[in-house]
Amino acid sequence: MAAATLGLLATIVIELFYKADADTWRPAIYAYVLWGMAIGAGQVLTRGEEGQRALFLLPALLFTIAMVIFPTLFGFYIALTDWNLSSFTGRKFNGLENFWQMLGDPYYRNALFNMVLYVLAVLVEYVIAFGLALLLNAQIRARKFFRVVFLMPLMLSPVAVSWMIGKSLMEYRFGPAATLARHLGWENPAFFSDPIIARISIMILDAWTFIPFMMIMLLAGLQAMSREVLEAARVDGANAWQTFWQVTFPLMLPVSVTAVILRIIFKLKLADIIITVTSGGPGGATDSVSSFIYREYRDRSNVGYGTMLAMAYLVIIVIFVTWLLKFANRFVRNVN
Repeated sequence: MAAATLGLLATIVIELFYKADADTWRPAIYAYVLWGMAIGAGQVLTRGEEGQRALFLLPALLFTIAMVIFPTLFGFYIALTDWNLSSFTGRKFNGLENFWQMLGDPYYRNALFNMVLYVLAVLVEYVIAFGLALLLNAQIRARKFFRVVFLMPLMLSPVAVSWMIGKSLMEYRFGPAATLARHLGWENPAFFSDPIIARISIMILDAWTFIPFMMIMLLAGLQAMSREVLEAARVDGANAWQTFWQVTFPLMLPVSVTAVILRIIFKLKLADIIITVTSGGPGGATDSVSSFIYREYRDRSNVGYGTMLAMAYLVIIVIFVTWLLKFANRFVRNVN
């Protein structure tokens, strides 16, 4: 096992510094396969029956290393290189130059600021989703029909939503939303020309697509709630607002936190609607970090700098989500 590990590491180091085409990665792949076989055989020989049980976990471990850990480490290496696909010089190691360029990039800072706004919009989406969940949990007519109708946006692809609403309904010249806005007195109903209006429009499109996701989770929590608790609150003389604020909301808090955290994770990946509708415009005003990184790759072919942006965003996400989970656990514990 030790010899196979040293052989694999030596092969990877040689491959990293060997200037040749992509086929030179084959020795590393062969060394990785041999390393996996050596680890499996070594576990069985050294640990006996426990090693045989651990052998069942080996395929998952090898897959995780090959598809998650190694690409991440290789991404950090690419982030330290000057690699532009439109250049004839190829990939060159440049240390932290991409990092210093990122710190001084106003467009990247603007994308990070937009992500803060987009994430804060989740709170508004949560309020709307909770209201819809309460409505669909009530005894109203055609309740099943409305549940299906409210779920329809979640069944559509965000790209399809972008074309149907962003490119059609909100189109400046002939879109029904723009025409209605003109009749209401808005002389220049350009939803994606003004930076502030464009941001709000993107938030609305994304919210319309994913509010049903939180709504269905909250509705499931409401239906699982004990009816005896609500009836006891009514017997004690609590009105509708007191019942909701002092009984329903605290009991729904674990489900609410889960729904909000999952929605924030989806929001951190926001890119498809922005790329399809505005391409980050006007002037990068609607860019998310993901859409900005995508345009850095597509428009400028700047692999090294784009990878540095992606790696920095990955670190930010890991820190933020870790803090968010700790804060959510503490908040739920304090309220309960």
